[in-house]
Amino acid sequence: MPTSFPGESPEYRAARNHLLEQEISLRRAMESVAAARRSLPPGGLIPEDYVFDTIGPNGKHIKVKLSQLFTPEQNSLVIYNFMFPRWSKDSRPGPVRGATSELKLEDSPCPSCTALLDALDPTAIHFASSGLNFVVVAKAPIERISTYARERGWKNLRLLSSANNNFKRDYQAEDPNGDQLPLMTVFHRDGDQIRHFWSSELMFTPTDPGQDPRHLGTIDTIWNIFDMTPEGRPATWNEQIDYDCCHPNNH
Repeated sequence: MPTSFPGESPEYRAARNHLLEQEISLRRAMESVAAARRSLPPGGLIPEDYVFDTIGPNGKHIKVKLSQLFTPEQNSLVIYNFMFPRWSKDSRPGPVRGATSELKLEDSPCPSCTALLDALDPTAIHFASSGLNFVVVAKAPIERISTYARERGWKNLRLLSSANNNFKRDYQAEDPNGDQLPLMTVFHRDGDQIRHFWSSELMFTPTDPGQDPRHLGTIDTIWNIFDMTPEGRPATWNEQIDYDCCHPNNH
């Protein structure tokens, strides 16, 4: 159906129609990639049933195995690897209030991961209602993670600590120097076997000039919305934990 908007010129409509064809091609390419991802052959079996630390419904510290993160009805598990502690060369300020503000900068959480999780926390209830198993894993002790979650107002994310296992090192979310990496990792259960299905390996590929890896580009709301504007992605701005202009009410 032909579309036009008030006051537009013929030049605008011609250029917009050309862009629309590119957007249609992108949509098809995205579905082609998604279909290829779904068609991957079985990945490697997990080397162990990793034991994570978490906070139980009663507020007490408990242990949970990776195999226990699957519900009976859903055989896929999505894990976001939260960089807490942050990348060692990240000099952006840490939190300005709360117990987490007392940590050394190198021990504090990643601002970019924080921004993503701010967006994913309300989304987690939709994942849960669909049956999707979605969790967030950080290397920091579970007490630090749960404290920071309270400070941010996160109420729906299932948060785990890998402080006492090798999960992040085994699944490339921690480099040999101990720096954390923000990978998304998916596992699939088949009977009593659990296999790695997919990870956001675009993180490890060479980037084009002026770009970051964009390994989670399709789910990163902030940057995708910037891409819809004439200005595009800000050249000098980056996510922060706190902003001078405004503070969430839950802080």
